[in-house]
Amino acid sequence: VDRAKKLVDAGADAIFPEAMATLAEFEAIRAAVDVPLLANMTEFGKSELFTVDQLAGIGINMVIWPVSLLRLAMGSAARGLDTLIGHGTLEPVLAEMQHRADLYELLDYESYNQFDTNVFNFQIKR
Repeated sequence: VDRAKKLVDAGADAIFPEAMATLAEFEAIRAAVDVPLLANMTEFGKSELFTVDQLAGIGINMVIWPVSLLRLAMGSAARGLDTLIGHGTLEPVLAEMQHRADLYELLDYESYNQFDTNVFNFQIKR
């Protein structure tokens, strides 16, 4: 708390209190400083995994999950590889995969494809 106060006094625009284990610890920082606070909800860390509503309820302004999507993707990749080893195909996990149509929609592939066609629609004459 003292360090956070000193940082704010020195001009910090926000505080990232690292490894707060409980909501009470976050509340103590919130009570001590009047700048935005960031909470790191990385899994397997020191903090409990509080909800956005819990954190907002005590005045936390920003929440990050810095490695969560990677962990989800790697867990899915491991399950997929286990399926491939066990079955020799990924057919049993097709329903868990993002469909090509959904990927193309997410990426706006049609517009990109049109752009790409417009960029490479020339011929070199000799």
